[in-house]
Amino acid sequence: MTDVSAPAPRRPGEQALATLGLAAPEDHPADTSAHAFPDGGLWRTEIPSVEGPESLAVVLQESARLDLPVHRVSQGSGVWMLSDAEITEMAEACAARSVELCLFTGPRGTWDTGGSTRTDSGGAGLRARGHGAMAGCVEDALRATELGVRCLLVADEGVLWTLHRLRARGILPADTTLKVSALVGPVNPASYAVFERLGADSINVPSDLTLAHLTEIRRISRAPMDLYIEAPDDLGGYVRMYETAELIRRGAPLYLKFGLSKSPGIYPYGAQLRETALNAARERVRRGRLVLDLLVRHGADGGMSPLGSRLPGPLSRFPLTHDKD
Repeated sequence: MTDVSAPAPRRPGEQALATLGLAAPEDHPADTSAHAFPDGGLWRTEIPSVEGPESLAVVLQESARLDLPVHRVSQGSGVWMLSDAEITEMAEACAARSVELCLFTGPRGTWDTGGSTRTDSGGAGLRARGHGAMAGCVEDALRATELGVRCLLVADEGVLWTLHRLRARGILPADTTLKVSALVGPVNPASYAVFERLGADSINVPSDLTLAHLTEIRRISRAPMDLYIEAPDDLGGYVRMYETAELIRRGAPLYLKFGLSKSPGIYPYGAQLRETALNAARERVRRGRLVLDLLVRHGADGGMSPLGSRLPGPLSRFPLTHDKD
């Protein structure tokens, strides 16, 4: 929890600008999120695009060297791009460091045979096309959880609802968490609430949402939010480091995601992209350290969840009473 006796965080350049009559306006109390993680924390950290055991080893080594706390690492290529041995190695390495491992589920429309995703409109985007793609996502979820993974990334509303129902029936482990991809992230309070009710435990919103948008969302939902502090180029390439304290104030409970702009895309990952992936993994950790250093300088680094924390707390769900036994 935030120490109420600590001095208020300062804003960037606050004292110097005040001498020129350019002080920032006071925060409005109604803009502050009323929510937190169940452990009392306001924010956690995530390193994305950790595509295999070798990239994970780099992240864990660099985070220890730079003293960067890491709550979660996530992968974007998909469960189906990893062998059982690779998944097991990643799950065991993360468990040893009390880091949550999140793997992407199954086929997605942007890699499918459908041509509409390659048109200017983008078609249905990443959504799972047809029963076969949906079934592939379910197969990935079952396989990953059997190998010890307890966080699954999804990019389709139907897949999310299906996995939530399987979790409710005990077919997936009860402590499995479901994370919504940034590539389908909601952009208004009503859609955010729908994802929560469909079973999402963590919802990645697009990185171009304004501070006011985050406040609007927090007035109707307490589901944990994921946000790229630095977004990859295919998500806009935004760098919002100086806004981090305010993003936490308005968006808590919030996962700070340390992406990387000006870096080539690596999905689906393979050995041909090895050096790019390892260099990017190393730099993502460094970017994360820069963000946390900035929070420390501004006295705004309080409120981090304890390391090892991963569950979201009670959330609102659509009823499952229509499911047949």
